[in-house]
Amino acid sequence: MKYLIAVILFITALKLNAQEYDITKFGVKADSNIVQTKAIQKVIDLAASRGGGKIVIPKGTFLTGALFFKKKTKLVLKEGAVLKGSDDIKNYPFIPSRMEGRSLKYFAAVVNAYQVNDFSIEGPGTINGNGLKFWKTFWSHRDSLRKIGKESTNLEVSRPRLIFIWGSDNVKIQNIKLRNAGFWTTHFYKCNNILVENTDIRSPYQPVPAPSTDGIDLDVCKNVVIRNCYISVNDDAIAIKGGKGPTAHQLPENGTVEDVLIENCTFGNSHAVLTLGSECVHANNIILRNCVMENNCPILNLKMRGDTFQIYENITIDNITGKCGSVISLNPWKQFFDLAGSTEQPFGTIRNIKMSNIKVEANKFGEMNGNPLDKLSGFTFQNLQITTKNPVLKNKYDDVKYENVIVNGEPLVVKK
Repeated sequence: MKYLIAVILFITALKLNAQEYDITKFGVKADSNIVQTKAIQKVIDLAASRGGGKIVIPKGTFLTGALFFKKKTKLVLKEGAVLKGSDDIKNYPFIPSRMEGRSLKYFAAVVNAYQVNDFSIEGPGTINGNGLKFWKTFWSHRDSLRKIGKESTNLEVSRPRLIFIWGSDNVKIQNIKLRNAGFWTTHFYKCNNILVENTDIRSPYQPVPAPSTDGIDLDVCKNVVIRNCYISVNDDAIAIKGGKGPTAHQLPENGTVEDVLIENCTFGNSHAVLTLGSECVHANNIILRNCVMENNCPILNLKMRGDTFQIYENITIDNITGKCGSVISLNPWKQFFDLAGSTEQPFGTIRNIKMSNIKVEANKFGEMNGNPLDKLSGFTFQNLQITTKNPVLKNKYDDVKYENVIVNGEPLVVKK
């Protein structure tokens, strides 16, 4: 009898979790001019109180501020559905969060999930950050400071991310379109077992550039698969994060990003396809393979912070085709450099990196020139066919191997 009761309870829980909650059946209207955050949140809360379920956005445009998903709730956007973010920052509460490698208070995203295991976002609809107003404000602020000889940080203009998922395992984002984020597009922090699949992520370069709209930010995450996606944003397409500062590697809120597979994706314009940094203390076992470049940016971008101890290791780039800006960019990253009074002398360690089977047309081959204290070992280029007007690799490191690296029909020329 106890076994039968347990089975009945389990089946009941499954049915509840599979239940769909069409928001229009709970008083939410398809109106792009009315902010309906409270009404949509009530549907999420109702589903959570009943044991979970799918929050369904039907065809139409629904304007909202920050939404907070609860345990056993999921988000589904039907064909023609648009969940549109408000462009008024007052609709995004200022709460404990994580930004730019530090734990601090910041504005909530449009879609938020904190400690929601098995959370998913499913298309084929669209989440649109409606970021134009935020972008214009950012550029205006930056330009006003430059006129007086100062630089603006990314956090000085208040703007929301599109999706922020924190402390959640077994997360899926599938068959969805993500557009026009006010800030980063997707940010995962302290999550394990992530799948981003068949997802189309875009933000514009013109007529108004969308600043800092990273496609996918992985921040202290493990076991990640990014597959069959298209990404074109006005910052890094995929950025590996985890902390910054001279003591970042010792702080419990920071940590490693490891076991990441990126495959069968197409990358449009961005600042770089795969970036390690600018807030990263340890990246381990990152694979980018079977991808197409349609851009003018680096395939692999290693940002070396002189104020942070960094380890970048076991990175594989394989079977890459198309058109790009450069094959490799390894350079000091000095933006917002801050030793915070420390007498430490941080340095980066780069080891066991392999870039193989790459056939691209590039603006240049690239450069490998980190900070003076950075250490590099076990870096291999293998089976590269590059066509470029700037065929020289500028490289100051000794432990780099070149196996069948052909540039414009000739062996690669390397200069210190």
